[in-house]
Amino acid sequence: MKSRLKWKPIGSIVFCGALCFSTAAFAQDTNSANNNSANQTANQTADQTANQPANQAANQTAKAAKSSGEDEYPDIVEIDPFGGISTYGNVARGLNTKLANGGLGGIRVAVNPSKYFGIELWADYDVANVRFLLSPGLYPAGNPLAGTPIPPYGFGARNWFFGLNPVLNLKPRGSKVQPYLTVGVNGIQFTPTNRAKAMARDPAVNSLYGSANLNDNLQVGLNYGGGVKFHLSDHFGLRFDARGFWSRNPTYGLPNYPNGGIYIPARDKINGFQGTVGLVFYLGQSKCPPMPPAPAPPPPLPTPTISGAEGTICQGKPVALHANLTGAPTGHNLTYAWTVNGQPQGSNSPDLTFTPNNTGTFNVQVTVTDTTPPPPPMERPKKFPVRCWVQPPTPPPAAPVNATATLTVNETAPTISGVTATPTALSCAADKNGQHTANLTVTATPSACGGNLTYKWTVSEGSVSNDSSANATFDSSTLNFEGGAQAQTKTVTATVTVTDEAGKTASQTATITVNCPAQFVRLDDVIFAKNNARVNNCGKRVLIDNAAPQVASGDYDIVLVGHRDTDEHETLPKSRRRRGAPPESGMALDEARALNAAGVLSGGTATCANVDPSRIKIDWVGTDQTSESKPGLCGTSNIKERKGQTTTEADKNRRVEVYLVPHNSTSMPPAIKNARPLPADTMKAIGCPK
Repeated sequence: MKSRLKWKPIGSIVFCGALCFSTAAFAQDTNSANNNSANQTANQTADQTANQPANQAANQTAKAAKSSGEDEYPDIVEIDPFGGISTYGNVARGLNTKLANGGLGGIRVAVNPSKYFGIELWADYDVANVRFLLSPGLYPAGNPLAGTPIPPYGFGARNWFFGLNPVLNLKPRGSKVQPYLTVGVNGIQFTPTNRAKAMARDPAVNSLYGSANLNDNLQVGLNYGGGVKFHLSDHFGLRFDARGFWSRNPTYGLPNYPNGGIYIPARDKINGFQGTVGLVFYLGQSKCPPMPPAPAPPPPLPTPTISGAEGTICQGKPVALHANLTGAPTGHNLTYAWTVNGQPQGSNSPDLTFTPNNTGTFNVQVTVTDTTPPPPPMERPKKFPVRCWVQPPTPPPAAPVNATATLTVNETAPTISGVTATPTALSCAADKNGQHTANLTVTATPSACGGNLTYKWTVSEGSVSNDSSANATFDSSTLNFEGGAQAQTKTVTATVTVTDEAGKTASQTATITVNCPAQFVRLDDVIFAKNNARVNNCGKRVLIDNAAPQVASGDYDIVLVGHRDTDEHETLPKSRRRRGAPPESGMALDEARALNAAGVLSGGTATCANVDPSRIKIDWVGTDQTSESKPGLCGTSNIKERKGQTTTEADKNRRVEVYLVPHNSTSMPPAIKNARPLPADTMKAIGCPK
């Protein structure tokens, strides 16, 4: 394994070098052909200078060849040693794997077979140590640090990158400054250092972290980015490159699930970035001498225009069009060809009469062609190199020129000048004192031929009434918000679509913010035995395990609401009173149940929670059962109850409702009629109910 890791990236570099030198002969011939292409461009420039002195035409030809930038430098093969930095994103799962930022070095070999396209093989070596940002757990029993978090793990690592990329050059091959874009596939060998492997297999380290399987990991990925190359001379330049990387997250042979040690979840993705700078060595042949200026072709035709298409065009009315050619050369043969929507129309004349037979858009074009015979072809000078000579084509007549016009026959959509929502901020249904409706208004104008308008309102969430008129109403009370101690906000988009009689539409939106204050949370009811106010073990679990921890966070207060069923005594029977019960004679049964539940929360002994009494309020409502019952899965017996036992239909009304209300909230659940603070003397007498 160690040998494979060392030689696989080097093998990619050797392959790149072999490809580079095997294409050297191709580079020589191709460069010559491309240089001649540049000279041909220069000849076309010179053709436009026929009426100027010969020396001036030659100078302009040379300038045109230089300014074109096309194959001005040999760019067929490029060798680019480079270095730079790399960064990696954090994998926010498991123990939060993070590859540390580091330095890198590598080489690229590219072949550019065309002006704008190249193929590049590359490889680099990247320092990327691995850290786990989270601890894998606690020191085990028997360790002096038992019960404390084990420090997060980290190890030294190196990444070997190798890949193949097509390169899209944004300027032609041979330009002095050449920006480019690229995307390709690559392999990444994620390799822990030998020291990291040895340390991971150390028995003391492995006993804490379970790291003995730490090993190499090969992944396939994508890379994408771009940069810019600068020619400093014919065969030497600089290159700046910025590239992103994407692949599956390496597991380094570690477990992919929590097993008491370090692990890395499988099937995650990792993103990286490399910023590099490098030298570029260009291979190729020297440039050919510039081509001599070719005979000048006839002067170009002026650009024509079409008149007669101005204003509004109506169906069935003839339109008279005329081709204007100001400054046309005298003594030349000119022809005219008209088309309407690509179909020939009219005759060889500068005038066309056209009658649109339907609504829509009509594209009219006239082509003016100069049929004057061209000058004779050019001959190669005797001393000009044969390999560099590209026979200029026989100078053609002036290129045909076109003029276009667009005729629109009454096909326009309505115009929306404004969409408003008043007000733009509403309250949710839970906020009884807030505003819950907003007026939606649109102002629209039909087109000249559009006719009457119709309207349709839609919203991204919630409901809207009167949605088929210019004025609609949005109701925020139809939005759903999750309960909790944190305030919530939603943004609703209201969209109106306006349609005219021709079926043309226009749409526009307005936004409305709906704010919802912190909400209460209801827990399971505490269920009691008939005519009894004692909180059984099941009820204590609801209060101690579920309610008390929520108050400890500081987000919530607790409100307890006592109930009794219609078949129960109104007051606590004297025969049932016992030590630790409220001392008041004849206390209401529902009140006693609420007080005993409060005692379980605030009693402070081993069997009761220690909630601050100021964070607890109580209420009792007698036989009022208007609030829906919410019994837990346990029994009601005061002697023995079983977890998971279902509360019977007859028992569910003998209850205390348990609410978590956001701290200092002025809004209470509907079931709470008159929330009261705990009576200090009574709670002292109750203590921790048994």
